Amino acid sequence: MKTRTISAIILLAIIIPLVIVGGIPFGLLIGLISILAVKEITDLYKIPNIIKFLAFLGLINIIYSNFDSSSILFGLNYEVLSTLVLGLLIPIIFFQIKEKYTTEDAFKLIGFILLIGLGLNYFILIRDYSLLYFIFMILIPIITDTFAFIGGVMIGKHKVTKLSPKKSWEGYIIGSLMGTFMMTMFYITLINANANILTVTSLIFMMTIVAQLGDLFFSAIKRTHNIKDFSSLIPGHGGVLDRLDSLIFVALIFIVFMKYL
Repeated sequence: MKTRTISAIILLAIIIPLVIVGGIPFGLLIGLISILAVKEITDLYKIPNIIKFLAFLGLINIIYSNFDSSSILFGLNYEVLSTLVLGLLIPIIFFQIKEKYTTEDAFKLIGFILLIGLGLNYFILIRDYSLLYFIFMILIPIITDTFAFIGGVMIGKHKVTKLSPKKSWEGYIIGSLMGTFMMTMFYITLINANANILTVTSLIFMMTIVAQLGDLFFSAIKRTHNIKDFSSLIPGHGGVLDRLDSLIFVALIFIVFMKYL
């Protein structure tokens, strides 16, 4: 517990100032985080080093293809998508014979790069759009997960799934209800006091559910590979993906809901 606390304090001391500053410093932080996240995936699937390099290039292209909030309406461009797909499919011709990089590996890698790249690119776009919106977005999964854990410990009896045996329906319900209530209060107090409460509450509630689905998605990957954490990079916390799981999923849905908030 002491190691976990110290790691969290160090991380927050580094990340919070960069979030407040925003711009290029924050963008560089997200770029570094994204590379570390994809490294965990390529290590998990034992991807050859040259393919790792191509994956990192494709990832950086996605992360920095849109760097300011004016790009939100236009999204990812076709050049980036084409380069990513071709760059990771063509090497199959040379590696599949030796069974070092198969068609299945390629499509898994493309999927993960799109998931991580788009999710973290939205971090940059939303932070550029508004610091308060960014804080609002990242607090949704954090508050939800915190109360889901507390609720599960206190009254959790009915397990949700074998993918994450410690999670309970009681914890999930409490997490979503408390996450929805607290983040609705945050929104109408700090962002828009004139917002339609029903709309805001409904959207936040859906985001709390997506946050918990994101956690289950990454738990499924870990269970498939019989691992507890994606890496031991952060003492007491596991790897980058262990911290980003629900945040990435919420970012993907938040970008869709922004125009209604």
